[in-house]
Amino acid sequence: MPTETFKASRWTKGNLFFPTLIEVSDSSVVRKKPGLISRNEMSIHIKNIASVRIQTGLLWSDILIESSGGTDAISSHGHKKADAIRIKEIIESSQTRHLGAVPKPAPVEPTKTCPYCAETIKTAAKVCRFCNHELPTE
Repeated sequence: MPTETFKASRWTKGNLFFPTLIEVSDSSVVRKKPGLISRNEMSIHIKNIASVRIQTGLLWSDILIESSGGTDAISSHGHKKADAIRIKEIIESSQTRHLGAVPKPAPVEPTKTCPYCAETIKTAAKVCRFCNHELPTE
């Protein structure tokens, strides 16, 4: 998925000369706040995003992206409502794809109970690992 960039409106507080940019990719969210001689960037990996909160007003929306990884939240104001909703949709779909890529757990091997010590052991065991008795063959 290509990176999508969302620019805050110049009509909102703090965005007149240098509007805030939010870039959302498949792997991270980056907030860029340019300045006259510097630029402030903050990023959170998609897997570390805990929640996305959108507060809409009459014309503009405020976005708060909270992290579960110990970093500060990303906040931005002055975005169009449609852009704020799109940011949330992209983050949620990317998180769903990342969660779907979780490897499946290894299959569980069949077990049986040792006739001497009553501990649970693998069915293929020839000697009990707890009491060291040889097990009868079946």
